[in-house]
Amino acid sequence: MIRMRWLKWDILILLILTCLPGCALKRGVEDGFLVTSKQYPDFLVVRAKYSDDFSTLAKRYLNDPSKGWVIAEFNDLERLQPNQDLLIPIEPFRPGGLSRSGYQTVPILTYHNFSKTTSNKMTVRQNDFEQQMRYLKENGYHVISMKEFFDFLEFKQQIPEKSVLITIDDGWMHFYTIAYPILKKYDYPATLFVYTDLIDGRGNHLSWQAIEEMADNRIDMQCHTLSHRYLNKRKPGENYLEYALEIERELKESAALIESKTGVKVDLLAYPYGESNHLVAAYAFKLGFRGGFSVNPQPNAFFVPRFRINRTMIFGDYDIDRFQSTLRTFAKESL
Repeated sequence: MIRMRWLKWDILILLILTCLPGCALKRGVEDGFLVTSKQYPDFLVVRAKYSDDFSTLAKRYLNDPSKGWVIAEFNDLERLQPNQDLLIPIEPFRPGGLSRSGYQTVPILTYHNFSKTTSNKMTVRQNDFEQQMRYLKENGYHVISMKEFFDFLEFKQQIPEKSVLITIDDGWMHFYTIAYPILKKYDYPATLFVYTDLIDGRGNHLSWQAIEEMADNRIDMQCHTLSHRYLNKRKPGENYLEYALEIERELKESAALIESKTGVKVDLLAYPYGESNHLVAAYAFKLGFRGGFSVNPQPNAFFVPRFRINRTMIFGDYDIDRFQSTLRTFAKESL
């Protein structure tokens, strides 16, 4: 674990230490400028070139240009100045999003249907969705994938401080025609939880052809059961054994169908209506699911129960202020 968050208060001391033995000093010339880096066990001390930005530094020192946010956050910077001295962490420096003042939380936004001109509780207008996605981009939020989120939960990977997930439930065609192009415009990943009885290409229902296309373009396809029944209670006249067998069938057959159509590994479940119970969670675990999602409107810390992960529904009557209020990415607490 990184042991030197305190070091950032005086980078000058570290630069003076570059003349001392015990660590590697690397020098070179790139683009006509002297490049010097000093390696310690957990971080590098570097001086940025005039042509550098966070992405080029991340590509050079972290082998991944998308990790520019790591350098920016570690140095508490919003923009890079020419010839600036920086610390570059070699390992994650904020496991689980923990800090002295609290812990990171990740909001998961949930949508259902979309329309070009009208809205209701479950339907968001095209212009409103565009405004919300633009708000995320302009205010420094990072839309991450489900893989990145679970790597964060499992302490495998650090994520940006202002991370958000986008999910969509059911499988309505207007997601493909309205929301999907906007997500592509902003290069945002998202997860679509489909209930497979709906996917027949008729009327406003998604087709498997559209799902296959989106699965190849950063839309993760996951399980929302076969029929969208309430999983947490029996139907009238259904005995307990019949109920248990139906729960298993709802999960197993829908996941298998999505996998057969898309080639995507299905291991996440969004409970219809956000409702579940211990039996449903046990069957999901037995069948190899990694997590289950409710619609409890709270953000998620690393310690969230894996089969009660929170999501916040975004309704059609939300203005931008109400949307902003759902984006809680930190919980203040003395540790």
